[in-house]
Amino acid sequence: MASTALSTGVNAQSASSIVVQGNRRIEADTVRSYFSTGPGEPLSAARVDEAIKAMYATGLFRDVRVSRQGGRLVVTVVENDVINRVVFEGNRRLKTEQLTNEIESRPRGTFSRATVQSDVQRLYDVYRRTGRYDVEIVPKTIQQPNGRMDLVFEINEGKKASVRAINFVGNNNFGRQRLLDVMSTGETGLFSWLRSNDVYDADRLNADQEALRRLYLRSGYVDMRVVSARADFDRAANAFTVTIEIEEGPQYRIGTVDVQSNIRDVDGAVLRRIVRTSPGGVYNVELVDKSLEDVTLEVARRGYAFAQVRPRGERDPSTLTVNLVYVVEEGPRVYVERINIRGNTRTQDRVVRREFDMAEGDAYNRVLVDRAERRLKNLGFFKNVKITTEPGSAADRVIVNVDVEDQPTGQFSISGGYSTSDGFIAEASVEERNFLGRGQFVRLGGTFGQRTQGLNFSFTEPYLLDYRLSGGFDLFWRHTSVSNYQSYASTSYGGTLRLGVPITENFAIQARYTAMSQRITLRQDLTNCYTGYNGNLRQYTLANGTVQNFQQGDPSIPAGAVDNGPLYNVGGVPSLTNPGGAALFGCLDDGEASAALRAIDGRSRFISMLGYSLIYSNLDRAINPSQGVFAELRQDVAGIGGDAKFVRTTGELRYYHDLTNDWILMLRGQAGNIFGWGSTKPNGGKLDSIDQFFMGPELVRGFQTAGIGPRDFATAGMAGRLPDAVGGTSYWGASAEVTFPITFLPKDFGMRGALYADAGAVWGYNSVTGLQTGGGVLPVNLNDPSGRSSADHVVRSSVGVGLLWNSPFGPIRFDYSFVLSKAQWDRTQFFRFSGGTRF
Repeated sequence: MASTALSTGVNAQSASSIVVQGNRRIEADTVRSYFSTGPGEPLSAARVDEAIKAMYATGLFRDVRVSRQGGRLVVTVVENDVINRVVFEGNRRLKTEQLTNEIESRPRGTFSRATVQSDVQRLYDVYRRTGRYDVEIVPKTIQQPNGRMDLVFEINEGKKASVRAINFVGNNNFGRQRLLDVMSTGETGLFSWLRSNDVYDADRLNADQEALRRLYLRSGYVDMRVVSARADFDRAANAFTVTIEIEEGPQYRIGTVDVQSNIRDVDGAVLRRIVRTSPGGVYNVELVDKSLEDVTLEVARRGYAFAQVRPRGERDPSTLTVNLVYVVEEGPRVYVERINIRGNTRTQDRVVRREFDMAEGDAYNRVLVDRAERRLKNLGFFKNVKITTEPGSAADRVIVNVDVEDQPTGQFSISGGYSTSDGFIAEASVEERNFLGRGQFVRLGGTFGQRTQGLNFSFTEPYLLDYRLSGGFDLFWRHTSVSNYQSYASTSYGGTLRLGVPITENFAIQARYTAMSQRITLRQDLTNCYTGYNGNLRQYTLANGTVQNFQQGDPSIPAGAVDNGPLYNVGGVPSLTNPGGAALFGCLDDGEASAALRAIDGRSRFISMLGYSLIYSNLDRAINPSQGVFAELRQDVAGIGGDAKFVRTTGELRYYHDLTNDWILMLRGQAGNIFGWGSTKPNGGKLDSIDQFFMGPELVRGFQTAGIGPRDFATAGMAGRLPDAVGGTSYWGASAEVTFPITFLPKDFGMRGALYADAGAVWGYNSVTGLQTGGGVLPVNLNDPSGRSSADHVVRSSVGVGLLWNSPFGPIRFDYSFVLSKAQWDRTQFFRFSGGTRF
């Protein structure tokens, strides 16, 4: 500190006689300026003390001493050194650039011990946010010539402090697993090396408390509060134990719902129709928020841009109801002066701005700001999103500040697995969800498997032409080989153009156009019509009337000879008559493919198809939902050019409900129909067989791929071949499944059990019934040996148990089914396994 050796006579001392000593870079007049006084004003001891404090506050001086020598005031200073460079040593987990941005000490700046100590504390905070609580940071200085020094931060990062356990107290209505699912903080476990969410972060834990509160508020627990969230650190184990105490309270339902309009020209009764909350329903804060948005937008469309809508809830503990009133009133006339986008180092400003339903100069509305914040968070482009406001240049102006932090949005993945239908399969893909910071989605992938190979490329622009329309295209090539489930190989390539139109937050329409080329190839031994007698021996009638046998294609066959057809072995004697009575028995006796498939064997088809989808979803989350409804209706019309003409309609409805303690009920219904149109095709406008529905475990578990539906029995039993599946024109299916946690296994295993019941049917046939060949007509026989048609409506059903593993390597599922009802021609498969890896 400073020392002053002044007598009382200093009061008469003039600042003009101050002598400055020890200064090297700082001018003497600069030092004297701190001791300056007004004209005729004496330099008192108090004024000298203030000057010394001011000099220390600049950070330019390490020491300041003041003394009197004769009639002069002598100020002796020791200047702080200048920082030559700032160096970090030992930092492996955090980049030097990241640490540099956190400190205030800078090269060519003045060295200050107080500033360095503040920097050390900030570095500690940075490391603790990454879970490293035993980090050690020691600042050191290395003196250089000319009053310069190097500032070195020696860092021993230590090991990260993990979250050993998360315990909940007071949760009776939601199980531990369900609460952990909504938290971003996770526990250390077997697969922690693949994740980073098991690192303790106080800020993240605070956000988790809000996520838990929202979970309860979505389910009617309006009195819920987090009593405490305590993190106990075990220094010996370098791990935290988090204990969250919850007070749930009772579940509330909605009593009455009303809209009170304080704007003369706005009728509250009309607005009442668009709110999403209904009397008798469970109170849901998300429906309240969306109702606020809907009412706000509707009032704005009526010309009241400054209107404010706020909810008022009156709880009635005696009936456990909340009476809701949405109050609409004129708000202050405040305009958006400016929207500042800050912190986005990669994402373009316009990607952020387009999520706002307002722009500079528009009326300011807090509900729309909250909506934009939710949209930005849902993009997944940012680690953090925070929107704040500050006063503008006038009383009726407000500045909106959007602070974001970009996070990686690209992904390279290698997947591999095995399924009972496709065999071993591997997939590699590269995708980017925020391509070049434009918010576009790009994906390139390849599939390589035992029976399947393919390439695909996708591009999606979520804001086509700066409208809230999604547009994109897909290019694909796919080849499937002959397997136990299909007698043909298929090669397809083409592309799809897509256009999506969001109608509401939950409902959207998607239109598409698909153009593709497809070629079906049967295995040679399934199309050779081998007769069983000396190859291709045939009978010919010569021009002179005599009959003679020749091999088909024999060059010595006389010109003009008439081919009488293939010869069969009847009692060792060649004969045109076969013992089975079927014209082509000999053609089938080594196991031929169905005539429905042979009709398109080797033929390349071009398919031109227009389609649309109606999609509704209010699921609480896209992956592993626990509440909500998903519905989709798809319809495609082929025949806008091309070789195929059909109308295909399919639909699916799924309902999820959280029963209790993480037991999730899923009800699913699905149906489809296809019919041909036009009469220009060689088979009279009928469908090609492969355009029909081939269903199996995706409809009713317990059956093979293409194990359900119409079959061709014309070849059944020949050479041990099973009858080919030829597809059906209609199907329906219904499923009920309950998934539940496996409580004796740690959450880190990610395993759940399942109980399910399925029922469904595939029926109808609208393809070829016979194929003309050189030796006659190759038939399609849909009747089984008992005479019952396989195209009839037959209900199949099954029950089963499953094991779902949401492993770090990808989702894996095991199912064991018990078939309750089936047709005798169906193919069952009691155990099914499918899965993949991602690393």
